[in-house]
Amino acid sequence: MAERGGMEKEAASRKRQEIKLFLFLTVLLFPLLAVAVVGGYGFAVWIFQMFVGPPGPPA
Repeated sequence: MAERGGMEKEAASRKRQEIKLFLFLTVLLFPLLAVAVVGGYGFAVWIFQMFVGPPGPPA
């Protein structure tokens, strides 16, 4: 019986750890990655347009 109690505690600890990891991913990591990707793309377009010029028909 003592072994089963230890397994239940281990399962509860693992579940708690998984919930913390899920919250970290959804609340902190994914939003930061989204902002970084969109910001990086905007920066790349800005630098590209500095060298090539804005899009549109030639003036």
